Amino acid sequence: MNLTIIGTSHIAKQSVDEIKTFIETQKPDIVAVELDIQRAAALMQEQKNKVSLGDILQIGLKGYIFVKIGQIVQEKLGKMVGVAPGSDMKTAINLAKKEKLDVVFIDQPIRITLKNFSKQLTWRERFRFLGEMVKGLLFPKKQMRDMGMTNFDLTKVPAEEVIEKLVGQMRQKYPSVYKTLISDRNKYMVKSLVKIMRKYPDKRILAVVGAGHKKGMEALLLKVDIVNE
Repeated sequence: MNLTIIGTSHIAKQSVDEIKTFIETQKPDIVAVELDIQRAAALMQEQKNKVSLGDILQIGLKGYIFVKIGQIVQEKLGKMVGVAPGSDMKTAINLAKKEKLDVVFIDQPIRITLKNFSKQLTWRERFRFLGEMVKGLLFPKKQMRDMGMTNFDLTKVPAEEVIEKLVGQMRQKYPSVYKTLISDRNKYMVKSLVKIMRKYPDKRILAVVGAGHKKGMEALLLKVDIVNE
């Protein structure tokens, strides 16, 4: 299987450097990124899409609120480390274009993901999330310890055991969130990669995905017969 998956943090300089080094030294034929066309266009144009009431109704209020919270948090963390959110994906796309490599977008359309998120988020998960937000504000150090994130360096990709612990906590505490944001998208991205590998069996492929997706995608790929449909 001529595929390499790099698991990134969207605001870590380490991720940007790792992508640069791999593309410049290994020269893959295809660079696959954890984006859909809509998100890729917004990222490359550095624009914030204006959201209408119709858009909110289509993706669901919960999905819209989740995105806004995520954007605010990532922007603040990005300013702390001096790396804009999405720099990993943007670096992969820009270097691929520079090296005249094919770029493919393998993620599920964001509207589908957010619509599913809005439909499946339970009241129990909502109350638990609010409780954890309050605890995080009142007792931030304890919250970080409980999550296994003491001495956390935002400039680097978290260690594999930390990623596994965080994903495991999400799966246990927020099963519908884990399903819509991690599991379902892992399956979608693996299907996208399998199609590419079957179509171009001799091509070397680099997939750039968030670190929380890497292990799950690799496990799914082991179950797939790439050669035969």
